[in-house]
Amino acid sequence: MKIIYFSWVRERIGINHEIINLPKDINNIEKLLDFLSHKGSGYKDALSNKKVLKFSVNFEFVDITHKIKNDDEIAIFPPVTGG
Repeated sequence: MKIIYFSWVRERIGINHEIINLPKDINNIEKLLDFLSHKGSGYKDALSNKKVLKFSVNFEFVDITHKIKNDDEIAIFPPVTGG
């Protein structure tokens, strides 16, 4: 699975993307966030407030309960503001 991080999520984690193989019990976005949060304090800080984050799977925006699999591309975005 390829995971891409944007904006302050990327800054807190310290990388812009990574490739990982998920354990079989990680099958949705919420479980993925919990899994990643255990990789270090930067991950925990960036991913702890799940309500403000946005997600896409294979270029389509999804909610936190969306099912995922190892060949997906996941993007994690902070809230976006505009004017």
